[in-house]
Amino acid sequence: MCAERSSGPLDGLLVLDLSRILAGPTATQLLGDLGARVIKIERPGRGDDTRGWGPPFLRDADGRETAESAYYLSANRNKQSLAIDLASTGGQEIIRQLAARADVLVENFKVGDLARRGLGYDDLKAANPGLIYCSISGFGQTGPYAHRPGYDFLIQGMGGIMSLTGRPDEEGGEPTKAGVGIADVMCGMYASNAILAALHHRTLTGEGQYIDIALFDTQVAWLINQGVGYLTDGQVPPRRGNAHPTIVPYNAYPASDGSFILAVGNDDQFARFCQVAGAAQLATDPRFARNADRVRRRSELEPLIRDLTRARPAAEWIAALEAAGVPCGPINDLAGVFADPQTQARGMRIALPHETARGGAVDLIGNPVKLSRTPVTYRHAPPRRGADGVEVLRGVLGLNDKEIAALIEGGVLDPGDDV
Repeated sequence: MCAERSSGPLDGLLVLDLSRILAGPTATQLLGDLGARVIKIERPGRGDDTRGWGPPFLRDADGRETAESAYYLSANRNKQSLAIDLASTGGQEIIRQLAARADVLVENFKVGDLARRGLGYDDLKAANPGLIYCSISGFGQTGPYAHRPGYDFLIQGMGGIMSLTGRPDEEGGEPTKAGVGIADVMCGMYASNAILAALHHRTLTGEGQYIDIALFDTQVAWLINQGVGYLTDGQVPPRRGNAHPTIVPYNAYPASDGSFILAVGNDDQFARFCQVAGAAQLATDPRFARNADRVRRRSELEPLIRDLTRARPAAEWIAALEAAGVPCGPINDLAGVFADPQTQARGMRIALPHETARGGAVDLIGNPVKLSRTPVTYRHAPPRRGADGVEVLRGVLGLNDKEIAALIEGGVLDPGDDV
């Protein structure tokens, strides 16, 4: 893989990625999409933990499973892989030399681990005062839980989102996590925002800085309206399944052949829905005319809505309601999502060349950011473990063949498939 210039808005920036799993890799993949050169540091012989988190795994030309899981592929494009033994003094010295040249370092080791190896922020900023050093952890660098490991499922439970997700108790439900690692992903998004803010500050002052970001903090932050609702009235909100806490009707409703989503956002839309449903009287009924009344009387209104929606197929409802300007839509499975013409029109399914993939390419999810002057770029697929180590050590640190061979012989460098 080459380290060509990207033409993206972060072109010329060097990011040293010492993170693994999902939160950190999500942040650094976004920086890579925006044009930064990202060097991913991996463990020799094993690499990122998620390489083994399958099936499914990418298959080669003969249909055999490779060492690249779909999970790993989801968050590691536009990176180069350097497999270095951080437990060795030689590996630690390589990280110091790379950090001295880097603009950003992202890590998610246990609190204090890198500092014990002489690779903490205070250790590295002496040689590079402009370094932006971002530590991602489960609970942050301070507080009574700082030394606990953090995992997405655990954070979803402790951070409150599971108490809001799932069917109500009276319907046999239980607290339920989101179907993807959303706590990790949102932490990565907050981290990338913080890094961009720190880069702007450095542009103005020349100063780097330390960023402490935690999965737990970000989970609490994105409780949003539900969290502030609790802080406002002191009432712990219940699980409502697909229903909205403060808008009615806003739910998944049964059609004659399945279910569809109805998302009525205001009183005018409710009146139009009632007209399409042949129940115009509901819109003028004083019990339901205003959204606040509908919320207070949801237990009365919801059964009436469901009786109406069961009368027609979902596609018929969606067509009629869209024509009337009432927000609605299907409930797609993933096959439906990636076959949707909107997904295709927006470039949300992409393919990148991959040396070992069957057909020579790997399918990935595109970046949702659309910049008019400096669009994101897709320069290379997620790398194989250690595939770029020799190139990085030659090109960034200027090591010669003899020095690289000594690192390989000493077990410091795992060359992967590069030699």
